[in-house]
Amino acid sequence: MESTDAAMPASAHVGRVGLTVNDLDAAVRFYADVVGLRVQSREDDQATLGADGDPLVVLRADPDAPERGRGEAGLFHTAFRLPTRGALGDALDRVQERWQLSGASDHLVSEALYLSDPAGNGVEIYWDRPREEWPVTDDGRVGMDTLPLDLDDLRAAAAGGDAAPDGTDVGHVHLEVTDLAAAREFYVDRLGFDVRQRFGESALFVAAGEYHHHVGLNTWNGRSEPASAGTRGLDWFELVVPDDEAFEEVRSRLDSGGASLESTDDGLAVSDPDDIGLRLRR
Repeated sequence: MESTDAAMPASAHVGRVGLTVNDLDAAVRFYADVVGLRVQSREDDQATLGADGDPLVVLRADPDAPERGRGEAGLFHTAFRLPTRGALGDALDRVQERWQLSGASDHLVSEALYLSDPAGNGVEIYWDRPREEWPVTDDGRVGMDTLPLDLDDLRAAAAGGDAAPDGTDVGHVHLEVTDLAAAREFYVDRLGFDVRQRFGESALFVAAGEYHHHVGLNTWNGRSEPASAGTRGLDWFELVVPDDEAFEEVRSRLDSGGASLESTDDGLAVSDPDDIGLRLRR
């Protein structure tokens, strides 16, 4: 496993994801009825949905927000992790009854469903196989692949639930970036993630501890421009670092690397090399 002296504690994880949408009602219906989250708060121009009391998605309405440019970096997908295979079977039922499935894969470490929300944002819904079943490569990285998923077998495992159960969270966020080397310097050398898997010069998967990935980074669609503010799509995503000493070490590394840091009510905000917003909190 490739790592640096800058270590992110294994307890770190993805928190909330902030999305800008044109139609708030449509977005709320999708994340509630299809993904299975619960509406936790709703205002005229913003809604928060989550599971198990934890907020996971913050939707901000901007009817005039333009679509992200075809060449701009940004969100590939937000990945909602379910605690059981039965819950994923339930999610498959909801998607097939109420939406449209765009893909389904067996990644060896997980089984995943893929779709898009009403604004065109990529969404993954998945569950992890037990860690002792995850393949390990000769160099200590996690072995992942993209294989066909047996939907009939998954459907047979459905538990009969109509909502995402307690324990659901955002397992990872996958980003489209313009420069994989620059992204690696930020997410590995500055934030302190470990490289868990790399696919040539086109994709990198990084994580805290020994998770398969908390952040995916790819250049598959040839994005060549940084993210623009005010467009539809990803506004920011959050990384929770529940360790005061580790949090301050991350802050110090970002500061020494020349990052522009902004204090927030519960942490700090920074942008990655592609101007994708990241919030850090304890």
